[in-house]
Amino acid sequence: MTMAAEEIEALIVQAIPDAQVEITDLAGDGDHYSAKVISESFRGVPRIKQHQRVYEALGGRMGGVLHALQLSTAPPEKE
Repeated sequence: MTMAAEEIEALIVQAIPDAQVEITDLAGDGDHYSAKVISESFRGVPRIKQHQRVYEALGGRMGGVLHALQLSTAPPEKE
């Protein structure tokens, strides 16, 4: 069982509404992804907490229907 990139993005945006999400299927198998998540709500928050918020958004799917997720998080760059 695999998980579509669109479903991953939707779950993240549902939990972090201002998130800009970019999903890449790393192996072409629907099972190994990278995700870049940019959100103002990450500003001033330690990276581990940012990652925890994303994993919480996925609702326990990590290690199950979603085998691997390479994660990059950050607040937006100031202009």
